[in-house]
Amino acid sequence: MDEKLAQDRIKKLRQEIEQYNREYYEQDNPTVTDYTYDMLMRELEQLESAFPKFAKEDSPTKYVGGAPSRTFEKVPHTVQMMSLQDVFSYEEMDAFVKRCQEKLHEPTFVVEPKIDGLSVSLEYKNGIFVRGSTRGDGFVGEDVTENLKTIRNIPLKLQNAPAFLEVRGEVYMPHNSFASLVKQQEQNGETPAKNPRNAAAGSLRQKNAAVTAQRNLDIWIFNVQQIEGKRLDSHTQSLEYLQSLGFPTVIPHSCTCITPAQIREQIELIGKKRKNYTYDTDGVVVKVNSFAQREEMGTTSKFPKWAAAFKFPPEEKETVLRKILLSVGRTGVITPVAVFDPIQLAGTEVSRATLHNQDFISERDIRIGDTILVRKAGEIIPEVLRVLAHGDHSHPYILPNECPECHTKAVRDMDESALRCPNPDCPAQLMKRMIHFVSKDAMNIEGLGPQILTALQEQGLLHSVSDLYQITQEQLLELERFAKKSAENLVQAITQSKGNSLDRLIYALGIRGIGVRAAKLLCKRFPDMDKLLNATVEEIQNIDGFGGVMAENVVTSLHDPHMQKLITHLKEAGCNMTYQGTTVEDRRFSGMTFVLTGTLPTMKRSEAKELILRYDGKVSGSVSKNTTYVVAGEEAGSKLDKAVALGIPVLSEEEFRKKIQERNDIE
Repeated sequence: MDEKLAQDRIKKLRQEIEQYNREYYEQDNPTVTDYTYDMLMRELEQLESAFPKFAKEDSPTKYVGGAPSRTFEKVPHTVQMMSLQDVFSYEEMDAFVKRCQEKLHEPTFVVEPKIDGLSVSLEYKNGIFVRGSTRGDGFVGEDVTENLKTIRNIPLKLQNAPAFLEVRGEVYMPHNSFASLVKQQEQNGETPAKNPRNAAAGSLRQKNAAVTAQRNLDIWIFNVQQIEGKRLDSHTQSLEYLQSLGFPTVIPHSCTCITPAQIREQIELIGKKRKNYTYDTDGVVVKVNSFAQREEMGTTSKFPKWAAAFKFPPEEKETVLRKILLSVGRTGVITPVAVFDPIQLAGTEVSRATLHNQDFISERDIRIGDTILVRKAGEIIPEVLRVLAHGDHSHPYILPNECPECHTKAVRDMDESALRCPNPDCPAQLMKRMIHFVSKDAMNIEGLGPQILTALQEQGLLHSVSDLYQITQEQLLELERFAKKSAENLVQAITQSKGNSLDRLIYALGIRGIGVRAAKLLCKRFPDMDKLLNATVEEIQNIDGFGGVMAENVVTSLHDPHMQKLITHLKEAGCNMTYQGTTVEDRRFSGMTFVLTGTLPTMKRSEAKELILRYDGKVSGSVSKNTTYVVAGEEAGSKLDKAVALGIPVLSEEEFRKKIQERNDIE
């Protein structure tokens, strides 16, 4: 390549990468895959190396891509939060190890998963969490202290802590939380998050910390940035010290290596295990263990010379789009779903992926018969990346202008990309609303699944959610697979659900944007249905954790004639219309913190949690030195391993039940 072509290409690459940096770091809305970005950055690095006269200090290769947002107060980082040098092959990793071995005397390396999340700094003074910030551009970040306090795994107070401690960690959204968020966003007609990393970043940057709290974020701590009053000599020693203070660290998934062969073996092992991790892993970090040797290696302006990140190639596969089905959600959103030839992705067979809306289809020009490229977002949710080739005689796909179920003319909200069926009596909507209504976090009617609901609807017994409370044993016995006992049990479960607290009913009604937590907050402020029906937008908006849109949704939904008719029928059926909250029977578990993990033999984890709360205990999602007991079932995983490592007592379900029977003296 001659100089003129190189100069033009370098200029174009810088412009593209700077735009992608803004999308990724500042807007949490990337338009290209990580792999595409990495390849563009690699090309720019190679061109700047080959043509040094065109290299500049303000090139994206010289700095971390993020800039602090104006939404939050700026936080200057005393210690720069650096990026990592990426490598994409074992040969490149071997070369990195060799450079370290040539400069250092018998270095030891630590190998650990590279968590794909949002990098943050946590600062503690005399053991008290005083400030948390994002990485930003590495020199200046954003103050997100209040939002970080909602992450249960972050200790707010440390025992036996140094005078000052700053640690670095990676905030992430667990896979199950991401899947739930996407499902909720799609049901509400919102644009779903692209992947767990962007979902975590967007959640942490919420103006309202209550919204962040609803997203169930988590964190791994992997580095000491600054410390006063204690000497640490190695990375492994620092991780052990951080774990002793109660931080969740990467210790369970890290190991030390000496040779390139050992490092390669560990990278391959993490590559095989990562599909079982609860978080996204886009690579493996290899770093020199000794802090003194790190000083010898030094740093560049952007990344340390003593560490490298091996990036896993994305698993993307070609397939052929055979048809597009239309699914109607409980709020009426009509969602196109791609059906393609089955492929294996991240260990499972995949044959469907949501196409979201007309805008998504039109932007990518997706047509039936096309050869498409598919991957799993966050290794969970299949997504169509792009079209590789149009099929013969294909035509642009346009969503129909009517509901595929009831044929009512569809409408498109002015502020949304979603197409909706406005008919509240649409059979598809009714079925989805009933499935939601009886679900575990809503009315929790055990034994009433989609198959039975469908059978009842086909028999003409369900025209409204309230019709559930008119079902009799005799009607159930007329259905297949029902015997007298199972019919009795189901009618009893339906009857018991009438006594649920009002917050469960509010969540069950499926008001857009109102999840389990929001329903509780709403009912704490308005503890009976009549008060709630008379509440204004302004009154609801004043609830901590509510915004204008959520308040509008509540009032609009509850004043809808169809909803008011449903509430009246539910009242007449005997459903409870008051908020009961969590009743503490006694304080036998007062001051105790439990962690539930694995599958218990006879008890659901939600039932175990309810018992712990009933007796004034606390339930945590992670194991720390402050954990009193871990209740473990089958396939308990890393939480059980951590409990054993920390010496935390582990209870079986039987032992847990015995604990419940024990009466302590705290009342």
